[in-house]
Amino acid sequence: MRILLVIFALFLAAPLAAQQVPQSTAQMQLSFVPLVKQATPAVVNIYARIMTAPRRTPLQSDPFFERFFRDFGPVQPRVQNSLGSGVILSDDGIVVSNFHVVGMATEIRVVLADRREFSARVLLADAESDLAILQLEDAGGLPFLPLRRSDTVEVGELALAIGNPFGVGQTVSSGIVSGLARSGAATGSGRGYFIQTDAPINPGNSGGALIDMSGQLIGINTSILTRSGGSNGIGFAIPSDLVAAFMTQAKQGKTVFEKPWAGMNGQPVDAEIAEAFGLDRPGGIIVSALHPISPFAQAGIGTGDVIVAVNGQPVNTPSEMVYRMSVTGLGEVARISYMRNGQRAEADVFLLQAPDTPDRAALTLTAGQLLEGLALARINPAVIAEYNLPLESAGVVVTEAGRLGRRVGLQTGDVIAAVNDRAVTRPREVAAALETRARGYALTVTRGARRFVLRFGV
Repeated sequence: MRILLVIFALFLAAPLAAQQVPQSTAQMQLSFVPLVKQATPAVVNIYARIMTAPRRTPLQSDPFFERFFRDFGPVQPRVQNSLGSGVILSDDGIVVSNFHVVGMATEIRVVLADRREFSARVLLADAESDLAILQLEDAGGLPFLPLRRSDTVEVGELALAIGNPFGVGQTVSSGIVSGLARSGAATGSGRGYFIQTDAPINPGNSGGALIDMSGQLIGINTSILTRSGGSNGIGFAIPSDLVAAFMTQAKQGKTVFEKPWAGMNGQPVDAEIAEAFGLDRPGGIIVSALHPISPFAQAGIGTGDVIVAVNGQPVNTPSEMVYRMSVTGLGEVARISYMRNGQRAEADVFLLQAPDTPDRAALTLTAGQLLEGLALARINPAVIAEYNLPLESAGVVVTEAGRLGRRVGLQTGDVIAAVNDRAVTRPREVAAALETRARGYALTVTRGARRFVLRFGV
């Protein structure tokens, strides 16, 4: 009985013993204060003004009904104000933010933590990556955050998110890195490879900093996963390695982010595919299609091969592979590891842009021509990449449908393969076929995976 009482007393005392009172001044002052003081001057608030085109009803574009709308007067463009955050990357005023914050802005004002204000202009922006690089006007000697290689970040590291949530002012929230290699999990326009964190991120934090415990930038906060609109502890940040690639191209004078071209289609290897190919575990990307001049094909990789790593870094989704290629950079060589017939192999792939050859031979139908305003281009690898077309696409792509083109059912990105059952490969062949007198016209069109015929008369 006495033994049981002693054990019970020790059980009660154990929690109290674990909760020790701080024993020194250093322990009592332990906090993020020094880190916050070091990092926050380089995180800015961004106020952007965006002019949006007025909405038009389909009837206003119709040749018959448009006359009934003339007396209503012109519809004025609408002004939208965007609020977000940004991070200073260099002392001469280079700032990174999200595309959805500043990408379409006509006026940008940047406010520093010390309340100084600067006008800014966009140097380089990319909607798919959801990143934009800005230049502050007449700026110099500014505080900035150093970039850490995001490949060295590990799950479980402490992290701070700094930004301007809900416009309440600069705010710091803490958490950990809760996941890596999150592909396609974020919302919004950003698609690719993300760092996941449970540090609370809310509207207005977009473009703000995710830093480690040494004050280095490891990511740019871009979005949250939520059903209510508030933070649920699942936030996503664009890795600093991609930010560095954007900064490099911006300093080279580029205005559009240039991504290396893979010229291939692939899908993640799941358990079923792994079993079918004799792999010991799921992982990697199986190559399902290759363009004839793909750099992967030139390096000897073929359909059915399973790509497992780029420069020694494992890849499990196509977007993750594109990310690895993007941070390697154009003009560089990527070491590709792949599996073929159960054997591991290596290949060096030269990273280049999608070739813009043969010439696009761009053409826009003018006044007096059937489907006036329809803009066309010949399909080449650059066009395939730009309009996200299937690798096997052939024919002529619609780069702008125009008012009359939309009326007959055409959309930007449609591929016209034939006119009145006659195959076309160049824009001038489409124009010539439409000038041929006929009672009606039939356009054979491919849109994504669909193939159909649009018929119209004159």
